[in-house]
Amino acid sequence: MTDEQRIYLPDSIRTNGETPNPWWTNAVVYQIYPRSFQDSNGDGMGDIPGITSRLDYLADLGIDVIWLSPVFKSPQDDNGYDISDYRAIDPVFGNLYDMDDLIAGVHERGMKIIMDLVVNHTSDEHAWFQASRRSIDGYTDWYWWRPPKEGHVPGTPGAEPNNWGSDFGGSAWEFDSDRGEYYLHSFSPKQPDLNWENPNVRQAIFDMMNWWMDRGIDGFRMDVITLISKPVLEDGTLPDGEPGEDGYANSQKVAADGPRLDEFLSQMRREVFDGRDGTLTVGEAPGISPDRDRHITDPANGELDMLFLFRHVEFDENGSKWNPLPLNIVPLKQIMTRAQSAVKDVGWSSLFFNNHDQPRVVSRWGDTSSDDLRRYSAKAIGLILHMHRGTPYVYQGEELGMTNAGFTALDQYRDIESLDLYRVRVLSMHLSTHDQMIDALGRRSRDNARTPMQWDGSRYAGFMSPNGDKHPWLPVNINKQYINVRNDQRNPNSVLTFYKEMIHLRHSDPVVAAGDFTLLDADDQRVYAFTRSIPIIDMPGHADGVSHGSEDVDRIVVIANLTSRTAQIPPETAKTIGLDPSWSIVAEGMIDQDRVLISNYSVDHSATALVTGRLSPWEAFVYRV
Repeated sequence: MTDEQRIYLPDSIRTNGETPNPWWTNAVVYQIYPRSFQDSNGDGMGDIPGITSRLDYLADLGIDVIWLSPVFKSPQDDNGYDISDYRAIDPVFGNLYDMDDLIAGVHERGMKIIMDLVVNHTSDEHAWFQASRRSIDGYTDWYWWRPPKEGHVPGTPGAEPNNWGSDFGGSAWEFDSDRGEYYLHSFSPKQPDLNWENPNVRQAIFDMMNWWMDRGIDGFRMDVITLISKPVLEDGTLPDGEPGEDGYANSQKVAADGPRLDEFLSQMRREVFDGRDGTLTVGEAPGISPDRDRHITDPANGELDMLFLFRHVEFDENGSKWNPLPLNIVPLKQIMTRAQSAVKDVGWSSLFFNNHDQPRVVSRWGDTSSDDLRRYSAKAIGLILHMHRGTPYVYQGEELGMTNAGFTALDQYRDIESLDLYRVRVLSMHLSTHDQMIDALGRRSRDNARTPMQWDGSRYAGFMSPNGDKHPWLPVNINKQYINVRNDQRNPNSVLTFYKEMIHLRHSDPVVAAGDFTLLDADDQRVYAFTRSIPIIDMPGHADGVSHGSEDVDRIVVIANLTSRTAQIPPETAKTIGLDPSWSIVAEGMIDQDRVLISNYSVDHSATALVTGRLSPWEAFVYRV
């Protein structure tokens, strides 16, 4: 986050409602999935020294903040999201000295680093849970324990306290024979939920967070943080929910955004972050509406800086993620606009389409039928995201247009969610056939985003040494030979080059960093278009810094054809640019090519598109009005 890359946003350009404007207003965050980024010792698993060796790549990309998925000590039941010791690094990734070296290397390059913190639950191997299951004094109620239903044999179907389902399939309750009760697990049975109602639990978590902050990190991304306040368990009542096709209710629908969430988050802010400069707090927020996003990210409420909402990556599901629907951009535009509008005056958005839990967006919504279309669609989808108002998050490999894994057999998968749901849906409940589930996994499994980073076209894509008897923990995508960093660095028209240009715009252009958002042509089924605008300040003759009319507005128009067919520039978008929406008046001479700020084809090509009103497949660009 070097100062020379960035513009200064004066307080007269409002961002999230805080004064002065936060440093992260025009920042870009890069998520690293450590086990898949870079292996330094040839054991097939990415590690912390491997990440340190690639910091120059991230600095050259223009990244401001690195978000590191969990590297804490863990049995790795859920790839590190099951933590057994918050103050230790898992040996598979290195040790605390390696982590100190990484922190120092990040800071030396002007970047910041945040860690992925999981405090809704721990591993069942954590010392806290081991003490709680044995009812050791002081730890009895650190987790959610409930007796079996009366008249049922403990551990048998129907004896669970209620019908809540785990996000990974099956019941959300696991019987523990040591204690003789069930414990709640929103995810794997090896991930018991912590009881945040207990003040000792909260204090232990805050102490641990302060320990890491004192060690030099710059903040946290907090996993499923909006599940920490359980709304119906606090008084002992356990109502059943509306069952899904597997007979279990979605526990997150009742466990998200509980009655004490604001209280807990405010206490966290006071206990950990107040008085510390330059921090960033991001919460993963299942079950949170845009209005609640506004409240939680309003700096006046002292909770979190930004949240990850999920409606925009769930709308293309027919009942579940395993029944995907084709992309329909009309509801996508509606969802994104609602999220933008909610934080228009206060609060702030996080912007993402990819992460470690989502399939690769170019395979999900783009076109991978040819390499040209893959590159055009990866750029178009990226441009739409990065030109919204908020802080963009780049998931490793997204900047290359990496695709889904292309797995065709169950034994290629490692993801606990995928394997558990195959067991439940195919083997236990016969909701899907083997072929149907393999097809669904091929499109939506989390492993699609977890294949090793593609650095070059060698045997293991540069992720690890090709010598020796070890191989990567997850198979490398077979398209590594043409989709990789080395190729993209040599190609001025690559996806990587385009991402550098987008990040530069975020750093250098005030309207991209902070401009207001207005959707155009909401019902158009091919073209996604919107404007971003801010008052122009400190203009000659306007020394007071106040806008003096509409002529003093800096406005850009973002236009993207999100289909593999040609598309007409829609009427509202044309009018906003100053063109005749009927195209009866020739636009030639009205278009200033220098006003095309970025294009996924070329500046000339997009200037011509404005003259003719015709967008090529996946054509996307930004025009300054």
